[in-house]
Amino acid sequence: MSEAKQSVKTNLLGLSRKKMEAFFLSIGEKKFRAQQALKWIHHDKVESFDSMSNFSKSLRERLAVIAEITGPEIVSSHFSDDGTCKWVVRVTSGSCVETVYIPEDKRGTLCVSSQAGCALDCSFCSTGKQGFNSDLTVAEIIGQVWIAARHLGSVPAKKNRAITNVVMMGMGEPLLNFDHVVDAMNLMMDDLGYGLSKRRVTLSTSGVVPALRKLGKVTEVSLAVSLHAPNNELRNQLVPINKKYPLNELLDAIAEYMASLPDKKRVVTIEYVLLSGVNDQPEHAQQLITLLKQTPCKINLIPFNPFPYSNYERPSNNAIRRFQELLQLAGYNTTVRKTRGDDIDAACGQLVGQVKDRTKRSTRYIAARQLNSDQKVPTKTIGAA
Repeated sequence: MSEAKQSVKTNLLGLSRKKMEAFFLSIGEKKFRAQQALKWIHHDKVESFDSMSNFSKSLRERLAVIAEITGPEIVSSHFSDDGTCKWVVRVTSGSCVETVYIPEDKRGTLCVSSQAGCALDCSFCSTGKQGFNSDLTVAEIIGQVWIAARHLGSVPAKKNRAITNVVMMGMGEPLLNFDHVVDAMNLMMDDLGYGLSKRRVTLSTSGVVPALRKLGKVTEVSLAVSLHAPNNELRNQLVPINKKYPLNELLDAIAEYMASLPDKKRVVTIEYVLLSGVNDQPEHAQQLITLLKQTPCKINLIPFNPFPYSNYERPSNNAIRRFQELLQLAGYNTTVRKTRGDDIDAACGQLVGQVKDRTKRSTRYIAARQLNSDQKVPTKTIGAA
């Protein structure tokens, strides 16, 4: 197909270094053009080829015909009293997803979404109540970093920056969008992209064991696991994917991934949402201590953040402190996540976005739901029109 007749443009925002090099070679340009383009897009955050001053006019005009630099559309921006920022962005499917920036004294963490909605239906998470619509493309994932960097003034490696950490903890299960998430994370860590260290890019999973076993072969990012229960019976209720991949299989896969990392000092982060009267009792803490005794880890306790249609409640401060102290006495590095951005519904578990066609299930959604062997695929989700 000639360039004049080409109707679908290549979105350079979503191309990794290797794919950018392949793109320029395919149009008869030298490989070094890829490095220049990556710097323009991710370091200088341009969205027009006219801004690429070290490209000839003819190349800029040619690129305008066959390529584009297009991030997700910003629908709205929200700013919390505590400095947290949230962007609601529209993706190609028509759904909206949410990206959250959390500033702290010595770092700024960007929480990035990987899917529009989520198929795993964890009972305490508002995203799961929206159902599943679509995987995000690489451009839509890295585009969230690009948008935040443009607004916050993040700059390339070796300089002060607003975004120091990225966590794949937004909407969706990252390991169910494996290839796109890996490519996006590689751009985050590439010096021609955002230059983040492998320790500062974290993938969070609910426990898609086959994909987790595959992960160690393609990346060395930090790992966080949404555990939320210390035994299979309770986790089956809270995190239904546990029915397919129970705790023993998940812990084995975690050990395999951590063993694959060259840096043997790194540990997995265990995420544990505390639900009043459900998983926050002393016996649960003791079970968790026993469960994780062979898993080098740090534990991040997350007090439940309420959302509509949920029957769960946040534990009392005393219950949270008691749970933390039991884990610390057993030798676990245990922190309690400070609730940030709850006044703009940007706290952990509150991300909802706007998922289109929630009753129209994709093949992937149905397959994911069937991981819950004793659940039927619903024809309507809470909040669906």
